[in-house]
Amino acid sequence: MPSISPSTGTDSEHAFADDSERTPAASGASLPAMTRDRPFGWLLLITGVVGWLASAILVLEKLEVLKDPNHTTVCDVNPWISCGQVMQTPQSSVFGFPNMFIGIVAFAVIITTGMALLSGAKFARWYWLGLQTGVTLGFAFVVWLWFQALYEIRVLCPFCMVVWAAMIPLFVWVTVRNVVRGAIPA
Repeated sequence: MPSISPSTGTDSEHAFADDSERTPAASGASLPAMTRDRPFGWLLLITGVVGWLASAILVLEKLEVLKDPNHTTVCDVNPWISCGQVMQTPQSSVFGFPNMFIGIVAFAVIITTGMALLSGAKFARWYWLGLQTGVTLGFAFVVWLWFQALYEIRVLCPFCMVVWAAMIPLFVWVTVRNVVRGAIPA
């Protein structure tokens, strides 16, 4: 269970919730800026909000397409850039339900984690490993969807591309943070 305490000082003054994260790099100012709690919390919050908003727009558009199969989505620009055409492919519902519902839930977890870090929460190593697992699986899924859009479907969805763009820094910085802070032994 994460402990929540008010943040009154710098990130280097906070005790770590798990002794496995007590590494020389985690002791203070030697940490890269983006792996410190506050900047990292902002990164999670911003990427989470951007990804969540894109997923939410896709959910709303998908609901409109389900109500009216002839609905023209807001991002139907031409034959090569069209959310509506992508939504009609099997790749848009890989697990039996629309993929954008995964984004709504997953990005909500990212937003919540970012807000918790900004409020001074500390998480145990198991939480960071779970977040790493989720972000890594999400990134792999996004890479697969990117490949499908470019080489199989041959149509791009602008809001899907926003989700892809949010996942790249999210994956990179969660991984960097976990390596630098010792959650992933390196």
